[in-house]
Amino acid sequence: MAARLPSAPPILPGLAYIRPLGSGGFADVFLYEQDMPRRNVAVKVLPSDVRDPDLRRMFNAEADVLAHLSAHPAIVTVYQAGISADGRPYIVMEYCPGSLAQRYRRERIPVPEVLAVGVRMASALESAHRAGLVHRDVKPSNILITAFGTPVLADFGISSSLLRVGPDEVLAMSIPWSAPEVIAEQTPGTIASEVWSLGATVYSLLAGHSPFERRESGQNAKEQLRRRIGRASYTEIARTDVPASLQAVLAKAMSRDPDRRYATALAFAEALHEVQGELDVSLTPLEVPEQEWTAASGPVDFSDEQLRGPARSRIEREDRRKSREPAGVTSMARDEDTDISDRAPASPRGRRTAVIVAASVGSAVIAAGAVVAVLMATGVL
Repeated sequence: MAARLPSAPPILPGLAYIRPLGSGGFADVFLYEQDMPRRNVAVKVLPSDVRDPDLRRMFNAEADVLAHLSAHPAIVTVYQAGISADGRPYIVMEYCPGSLAQRYRRERIPVPEVLAVGVRMASALESAHRAGLVHRDVKPSNILITAFGTPVLADFGISSSLLRVGPDEVLAMSIPWSAPEVIAEQTPGTIASEVWSLGATVYSLLAGHSPFERRESGQNAKEQLRRRIGRASYTEIARTDVPASLQAVLAKAMSRDPDRRYATALAFAEALHEVQGELDVSLTPLEVPEQEWTAASGPVDFSDEQLRGPARSRIEREDRRKSREPAGVTSMARDEDTDISDRAPASPRGRRTAVIVAASVGSAVIAAGAVVAVLMATGVL
């Protein structure tokens, strides 16, 4: 199947389009500059054809899940969501200029840095799990790096409820980092499978490749990876600076039997903490919510497929592109959808002219009134 072409960036009130950031299976991401307060933001947009209820449901769920969780320092922040003037749902999020998508393949990431990333991601997942949610797509490309160099977990588009598992549940996976039971389609996602995926992600960051990838042979087709993951035999990372204790932690997290893994993401984080202590590096804070926080918001409705959010009935003239003004459909749409109420106020010179004209008309009316009064007084009228 041919890859989907990215959609055109929508014109959004208070946001100036800059450039595309990426395109995924069901949405496009663009960089915009927000006018007030001034900052760069990432805008995730559904393509123009949003008749598929599953797409709308997944998009709504991502916005609602982020609203529940984005206060966490290791989860990407969502600012707002709505519907563009051309009818496309969008989410405005924190712009993160980097990710771990390819860095681990290009360079050897230091062990202390990988341990810190693992603890932060485990804290984020533990927070989601305490809120009754599973991410279901933990992998290096979904770990973004903020402008301050901090890793955050992103892309909750296929997240789900821990309590909602049924025949209509969407099964989605990123094969190199999906647990054996997910590959076998026995479950769409559990806490145990999240622990496996995070273990596989930490493994990838250290090894420079996904756990069951065979770089020497190049035989890494999806079906070949499925079979290897199904057997799930842990292979130690070929790095002398990776201590045996960390190898043991990852082997347990990636056990083929879910019952032999760490029972929670927090337990996995605590095991990584022990390795940090062994290496005499600073312990990464474990940031998990109190029980009162998890109950502060209502549950996410994963069945909601309605178009939600404020919709714009017209495109305001003040919206502009950050770089060069486009010469195609975008600029034409902007001109055609601008009404008189969107125009800039008249210049000071224009206002003075209007005052002079009004004064002249007023003087003429007064003079005409005086003439009529004189004619009436002399009996002419």
